[in-house]
Amino acid sequence: MISLVMFLTVLFFLLLGIPVAFVFGTVAIIFALFSPELGLDVFSILPFRIFGIMSNTTLMAVPLFIAMGLVLEKSKMAENLLLSMSALFKNVRGGLAVSVVVVGAMLAASTGIASASVVMMSVIALPLMLKAGYDKSLVSGTIASSGTLGLIIPPSIILIILGDVISVSVGELFLGAILPGLVLVGLYILYILIYSYLKPEVAPAYNNVQNVSLKEIIFSIVPPLLLMAAVLGSIFVGIASPTESAAFGVLGSVLLAKLNKSLDFEMLKYASLETVKLSGMIFMILIGATAFSLVFNELGGTDMVLEFFTQDIADVWAFIAIAMFSIFILGFFIDFIEISFIIVPILVPVMEAFGIDPIWFAVLIALNLQTSFLTPPFGLSLFFLKGAAGDTIKTMQIYKGIIPFILLQLLALGLVIIFPDLVFAFI
Repeated sequence: MISLVMFLTVLFFLLLGIPVAFVFGTVAIIFALFSPELGLDVFSILPFRIFGIMSNTTLMAVPLFIAMGLVLEKSKMAENLLLSMSALFKNVRGGLAVSVVVVGAMLAASTGIASASVVMMSVIALPLMLKAGYDKSLVSGTIASSGTLGLIIPPSIILIILGDVISVSVGELFLGAILPGLVLVGLYILYILIYSYLKPEVAPAYNNVQNVSLKEIIFSIVPPLLLMAAVLGSIFVGIASPTESAAFGVLGSVLLAKLNKSLDFEMLKYASLETVKLSGMIFMILIGATAFSLVFNELGGTDMVLEFFTQDIADVWAFIAIAMFSIFILGFFIDFIEISFIIVPILVPVMEAFGIDPIWFAVLIALNLQTSFLTPPFGLSLFFLKGAAGDTIKTMQIYKGIIPFILLQLLALGLVIIFPDLVFAFI
């Protein structure tokens, strides 16, 4: 029961908004200090675990993919893509929203960073969609949900983290996430087209797009596609590891920025500093979570969870339902990185005991975690969108707009649960 109290204590402090890494580390120290059977000696092996994290070649891909995404954020690639896609769909009802989804998917496959994609799409697409006379709720839902595609479409930072936590090949995890990601993109587009057809006033056809030549369209679409093919293709065919392909991706993003004439010292300075900040945050959380899991396991927390699911419930589908529901609810209040480091390690032993395929389970978790970016009150995409929109869009309009897209994400999750072959199609 002490381990259960420890777990609830962590959740309580997280909800108070205290920095995650310090919550994990402090709670671990307090419970170790006041547990008679443990004491601070339990941390004697912590330096070896931290050294293992720092020397983990898979996790080295995280700062590299972050740097790649930040360079692309400033390279005007998203702006050129959106203008080209808008020209292609200019006479289609809801075509501008469809363009945003397609560009969001391409950015996801190029950057892997949801926050960067949401900010880019908010700044570029928001004024254009409002000018076209789109319903503000549809605008909000489309931009926020399209920006979060980076959590499921490779190369996703969360897939790299889950690959390390669950101990599976990141390359296979990337392959397993491709079709579910495309299914989600398809559901978004289908919803927009049907909704626009039934209610023409919410998404009118917008043909007031500047003329873009076929050459300009090709020039804006082909380079990012080549970068995606080079980064992901090198992983899939076994030429490079995720870390090596991420390094190649950084080089490719710099070349794209040079191609778009947006490469300068200020951009490199911005990308470098933000990469250090984001990477430092992730690894500090990971170190704090390692201290937490060390004490939690010593107090019998993992054994308690394992016994509950394998003996008290003893049903694999009940475990999956409870696990997915718990992650979904926690996503309303805490960040996806925190869930990955505190909840997923507790579920892994149960997953192994039931013989659940780890690739399939990891993709389910990634799809589920995607909703945490959209669910109020702490959905990060909502904050980014509101910050970019200012007083143009009200908070309640944003909340109203994201509800259909959250339901579509849950539908995609249900489809992957019912049809596991969606994950194994390319493996």
